[in-house]
Amino acid sequence: MPISDEKLGDFLRRLADRVPAPGGGTAAALHAAQGAALLGMVARYTTGERYAEHQVTIGRIITEVDELRGIALRLAEADADAFTAVIDAYQLPKSTEQERAARSEVIARAMAGAAWPQAQVISVAGMVVDLAQALVAIGNPSVITDVAAAAEAARAAAATARVNIEINLAGIADEHASLDLIAETGKADDIIARAGQVTATVRERIRA
Repeated sequence: MPISDEKLGDFLRRLADRVPAPGGGTAAALHAAQGAALLGMVARYTTGERYAEHQVTIGRIITEVDELRGIALRLAEADADAFTAVIDAYQLPKSTEQERAARSEVIARAMAGAAWPQAQVISVAGMVVDLAQALVAIGNPSVITDVAAAAEAARAAAATARVNIEINLAGIADEHASLDLIAETGKADDIIARAGQVTATVRERIRA
């Protein structure tokens, strides 16, 4: 059953179980999905005559965050599938030198495959923060704390995805793929910093 069709309690039970997947990578993607969903809610509360001057921007934000939510959910599924492939690779036979060589090659490919959904999660998290930065300036003040909640969810997504990539890097034999993945992890610091700025802006506003 796709994660998007699963009851929350059932998913959390699977997450808590002693099984390889879902795990932290799936959680990272769902952090990003929740961030996008929260921005969608805030944007939908920022409508009507009071916000008429911002309706084009609000409409764009709604379209984009709804799309990002769907992408993040698909990445949650992709991560679980990719990590399952890693587990399967480690279970390949290794009795002979030929089997060990073939197993190592499959493991390296699976590790690279497991890292790429997380790289995409970082990108989605960055876009969620971009939209949070746009919405924090114009969003309905009654739900402005939810912009901070969205930014914090995106921050968690980026930080979690980064560490999940880092742990896979040692097992990736393809130098070009490794360098590309390192470049993706390098984006996380900026995303995390900008998410913190959104939250700081919201906290200043509610204290004013």
